[in-house]
Amino acid sequence: MQENNYLVHVHDVVKNFQGPAGIINVLRSVNLGVRPGEFVGVRGPSGSGKSTLINMITGIDRPTSGAVRVAGEPIEKMSENQLARFRGKNIGVIFQFFQLLPTLTVLENVILPMDFCRMWKTKERPERAMNLLDQVGLADQAHKLPNTLSGGQQQRAAIARALANDPPLLMADEPTGNLDSKTADKVFTLFEELIGQGKTFIMVTHDVELAKRIPRVIEVYDGVLYENGNMIQ
Repeated sequence: MQENNYLVHVHDVVKNFQGPAGIINVLRSVNLGVRPGEFVGVRGPSGSGKSTLINMITGIDRPTSGAVRVAGEPIEKMSENQLARFRGKNIGVIFQFFQLLPTLTVLENVILPMDFCRMWKTKERPERAMNLLDQVGLADQAHKLPNTLSGGQQQRAAIARALANDPPLLMADEPTGNLDSKTADKVFTLFEELIGQGKTFIMVTHDVELAKRIPRVIEVYDGVLYENGNMIQ
């Protein structure tokens, strides 16, 4: 499969950290290709390198060596400003603890990425944000502050915010980890609906039952990626 057939292409990525006892190898020459429209789960024990892998793809952190391409663009070669703009337009990130700004209403939180990336006309942004909140079932909560919402409602608001600029790629690090099982199931169903709309989704999860519903699951052990029991070369 050629690199340009992938929306996400991680090639020979190494990530090392300097620890008190010397260099720690967190990712060991890992490779991963994700095609447009795929739903990929990432699992593994704590400290295995899952979050580091996600940080490589989102550009939150940079590889020690190797290459990361998203939509054909070299993430590791971008400046911080270039990366912030690129991420804002191309990658929607969904966090376990929501990361909604507490002093802004739910609607304002969803509008914020559009303002930052200057996407859509200024007068169109509130209407688009309301449409996204309606899509996740939160239109009636639009003018409330995040701390007045339940955990499930805050996560759905965070999903609407991640969709603000219509990014092709959605990344989620334990997005249901702070939710009860019933609410987690509803949020996961929303993820499946987004896949049906053509989004590409990479999701870190510890939830064994939810992982069974993900079409493709990558396992991370000691900084190495496996799929169906085989190391990804």
